[in-house]
Amino acid sequence: MSEVLMDIQNLAKHFITGTNFFGKPVAVLKAVDGVSFTIDKGEAFGLVGESGCGKTTLGKVLVNLYRPTNGKLFFEGKDLTNLNEEQRRSYCKDIQMIFQDPYASLNPKMSVGDIIAEPIIINRLLPKSQVEERVIYLLNCVGLARHQRNRYPHEFSGGQRQRVGIARALAVEPKLIVCDEPVSALDVSIQAQVLNLLSDLKAEFGLTYLFIAHGMNVVKHISDRVGVMYLGKLVEIAQKRELYANPLHPYTQALLSAIPVINPEKKKERIILQGDVPSPINPPAGCHFYSRCFKKMDHCKLNEPVLKEVSPNHFVACHLFK
Repeated sequence: MSEVLMDIQNLAKHFITGTNFFGKPVAVLKAVDGVSFTIDKGEAFGLVGESGCGKTTLGKVLVNLYRPTNGKLFFEGKDLTNLNEEQRRSYCKDIQMIFQDPYASLNPKMSVGDIIAEPIIINRLLPKSQVEERVIYLLNCVGLARHQRNRYPHEFSGGQRQRVGIARALAVEPKLIVCDEPVSALDVSIQAQVLNLLSDLKAEFGLTYLFIAHGMNVVKHISDRVGVMYLGKLVEIAQKRELYANPLHPYTQALLSAIPVINPEKKKERIILQGDVPSPINPPAGCHFYSRCFKKMDHCKLNEPVLKEVSPNHFVACHLFK
């Protein structure tokens, strides 16, 4: 039986975007709105959805860059939402993040060696005499040479900079790494190299991933389970093979239909969604996907579906499944 590492229960993160004369909020952006799922120890959980659906915000809540508005976060059974700031900082080294932009996430005034060494020094993980040796080891782990530790981020290519970001995340020996679209800013050929590197490191260090992406084809190569997110909510969760072979939610079906097919004999019908994603400031009352759904019913407009298990380990939030 799998051991749960992270348990997310009804998590919400709202941002106040407007106030009245008295300073009371009149407009609230619901970036994450009641999300629940678990991440098992040693697995790669893929989180996929269109830009703006709340994936990155969710990841930043997990690494303590944002405080949750509502809900609970349990890490190794400990309730993180009730900790004070000092206690929250102490667990931060166990949950690290690889950012989407490998250039903006690195300090241009610091050498690569100093960037990787900084979290080791701050967390006092090693004596200063052993830090450089650890930095060289981490560089080798991500496919970079020891002499490159004295270079600065602008001297590296995009793929190399992302390798530096991965090495920095590994520096504090984390248990969970949130990968926030780590290959979306890279060339296609480099994407494959970085994905293979992440897979190798997961096996070597026994890591657990929350892998965030907006492309179903990218998530397919690295994830064990996949969650599909739309407008701040999870609409489907299943094992990778089950989800790709038997997608249940209309939104998941549309995302999968957009994956390019190389073999013309296996050509499939492309599902084109009509309209735009509703505003998270004023989401629809019923099913958030109602305005774009090609299988909608009158019942969906007023009643919000609940994420429920419709087959073993396959969860979907849709009124088509009772």
